[in-house]
Amino acid sequence: MFTGLIEAIGSVSKIERRGASTRIAFGSPWGLTEIKAGDSISVNGACLTVVDVNEKTFTADVSNETIARTTLGELKPTDPVNLERPLTPADRLGGHLVLGHVDGMATITGRREEGGFVTITFRTSEDLLLYIVEKGSVAIDGVSLTVNECKGNGFSVAIIPLTSERTIISRKRVGDKVNIETDIIGKYVQRFLSGQQGEERAAKSGLDMDFLAKHGFK
Repeated sequence: MFTGLIEAIGSVSKIERRGASTRIAFGSPWGLTEIKAGDSISVNGACLTVVDVNEKTFTADVSNETIARTTLGELKPTDPVNLERPLTPADRLGGHLVLGHVDGMATITGRREEGGFVTITFRTSEDLLLYIVEKGSVAIDGVSLTVNECKGNGFSVAIIPLTSERTIISRKRVGDKVNIETDIIGKYVQRFLSGQQGEERAAKSGLDMDFLAKHGFK
């Protein structure tokens, strides 16, 4: 689990296609002696497992599912990436709960700079917009951001100068794609309110209100 507060900007060192997966090596400014095989690292918002590490780079295998759902398949050597290590129990949760499970992608449709701030507008699919609300949280390339406005088939966010300096998001241009992870709390609320899947599952199992009443639950 992550917070969406990016720790460092790394870069792609090497890309190797391996049949059903892709192995990518990333250069990092961290002291990599603290990272070991099996650790998780968020790369542009996608949670990847470290399979190898040395003094300068760490390597991760990326499945075809992740390649299809995220922008990682479009990376090229030397491309910059946002990096974040997992949340620990002692950390302050300054952003929001980010799982590193990318839901899909969005395309930048507008970009405006004003007073050091950068306002970026995105277009994405209806199934993702269902969980994106004004003043709610969204992770864009792993960066925890507040939604300024939802309008039509898109939404916008404002990037403060500090976020511009410490992440790659302000380097993006109109037409670029980004990874989107919507708020996990919103997903659970929507599922609870819809109730459809829960009702279908209860019907199949025989667990319903009549069953509960017969067994003393009222």
